[in-house]
Amino acid sequence: MRKPRRASEFDFELLLQLMLELKALTEEQRKLATTRERLHRTRLVEAPARKSLGLRGADLSPIELLASFQFPDARKRPDVLDEDRIVAAVATFAGIAHRRIDRLGLDAALVTRTFSRAYARKHGVLPLEVSAAGLVVAMSNPFDEELLQNIRALVRKEVEPVLAGPSEIQRAIAELYGFRASIQHAQAQTQGGPRKGSDLEQFFNIAGTNDLDPAAAPIVSAVDFILNYAFDQRASDIHIEPQREESVVRMRIDGVLHTIYRIPRALHTALTNRIKIMSRLDISSRKPQDGRIRVGRGDTDLDLRVAALPTTFGDKVVVRVLDPGMLLRDLAELGFLEDEKATVEEWLSRPNGLVLVTGPTGSGKTTTLYSALRAITTTELNVLTLEDPIEVVMDGITQVAANVKTGTSFAEALRHVLRQDPDVLMIGEIRDRETAEHALQAALTGHLVLSTLHTNDAVGAVARLSELGVPPFLVAATVTGVIAQRLVRKVCAACGEDVVLTVDEMAALGVRHPDEYAGQLLARRGLGCPRCRFTGYYGRSAVFELFGASTRMRQLIAEGTTPEALHRAARQDGLRTLREHAVRKVALSVTSLEEALRVTADLER
Repeated sequence: MRKPRRASEFDFELLLQLMLELKALTEEQRKLATTRERLHRTRLVEAPARKSLGLRGADLSPIELLASFQFPDARKRPDVLDEDRIVAAVATFAGIAHRRIDRLGLDAALVTRTFSRAYARKHGVLPLEVSAAGLVVAMSNPFDEELLQNIRALVRKEVEPVLAGPSEIQRAIAELYGFRASIQHAQAQTQGGPRKGSDLEQFFNIAGTNDLDPAAAPIVSAVDFILNYAFDQRASDIHIEPQREESVVRMRIDGVLHTIYRIPRALHTALTNRIKIMSRLDISSRKPQDGRIRVGRGDTDLDLRVAALPTTFGDKVVVRVLDPGMLLRDLAELGFLEDEKATVEEWLSRPNGLVLVTGPTGSGKTTTLYSALRAITTTELNVLTLEDPIEVVMDGITQVAANVKTGTSFAEALRHVLRQDPDVLMIGEIRDRETAEHALQAALTGHLVLSTLHTNDAVGAVARLSELGVPPFLVAATVTGVIAQRLVRKVCAACGEDVVLTVDEMAALGVRHPDEYAGQLLARRGLGCPRCRFTGYYGRSAVFELFGASTRMRQLIAEGTTPEALHRAARQDGLRTLREHAVRKVALSVTSLEEALRVTADLER
């Protein structure tokens, strides 16, 4: 097939013929696409997402049009012939590289100073980086020779074209130019004088990325962009950090912080004040403050927890994203192995006792607690929680916020909560002796109590309670079970591949290499792609260690047995350590060898 030389020659008919020759399409699929082309084109042109970008029918790429049919790939059924697969095929035909756009890795300054927003949007082009060969530009039409010559003349340097998905390019243009314009407008207004803050609100509907109107309210649009980006990237935390010359916006994604944007130092106060106003904080205060925001995004409501801390160059603001859909999950979705899930369900079915979840900050303890509450909450039970702060509001239970500032500590509030006739009581964290004693007494007198402790492993919870001053006999009489946990990153499904673990790698996990596998024990490892931000990981799962208080364990606890001896006894009774659970997750291709070693590195005995 002859390669087109002009943009207009790359049309839907040519693309269908190309995919047919590559055997990615069948003749029946080609005929169906030809018959329904007009219908699909109309639907795409009228789609709200395209209209909000200001795109016209003439801007619709044949690649987008073919992808909308969602045909099975005739070469690899039942894989769908999506935009990425089509782009890869066209790039090979055109003889140029195929590039997936990593929006976290884009240089916003390079993009916005190279082309105007209108030019980039009209021609579907996006500068990616400056290389030794010149400027690397992503294009949605690889056959537009005239456009390529115009770009070379415009930038006055050699241009290296790469092919990217048209929708990827337009999405990146909307985000980068929208946020950049908001920042520039805000900077101009800041230089012209102070701006009056927005009215105080408790609930906010934030604009979508494509709907940002930076000219109307620049700082508002900038904050909406940051929040939208965090939601899209599944960020758990947003950090806005003031530095000497600039402010940095970072986001924690799958447990790792990524730098997203750098903004002029002069705008830091305006940006953080907007977030303070949204969370009902005092913008004039120079003290640490905590607040909350509830935002509506389409059909979803999200809770944001805001913490402002004065630093040398201004307030550092951290926003924790609390997605009810992530916190309120079924126990089966958390990562328990089958026998572990059955054990936990048995603990939760008991009418009384103490079930503890342990682990460091950020290990997913809150998610496990809320999921446990969801599993046992019925109309027949009176379920109460005592939290500081309340992470997510749940239907069907009574939630109480402990507040030290008002004189209502955990221990003080717990006294009142116990007078409310609870069947199940969840205490956010056992922090001191008084709270511990009240919690254990509640467990002893007919209540099922759930709570958390900061310990490295499950058996360590017994020693921690003893350190708080709880008598060993009371610990032995009340503790039903302890769940220790960590979060491991999951191998990205898009770029993961099987690898053979060597004898040395198995030894690093503390597992003997089985002879019967003859060196062919497989695990999974991610190569890195834009979907996972080239980390090889996408999403997280938990690894667990379950310590159950059997009759033998209760006797040892009551006798004040040392943690080391208690751990040895638990191992004899079949306790599976966090490292061993992590090994199983490696064997099940959930996580990688390196991730299992990293997360459990502090648990070597």
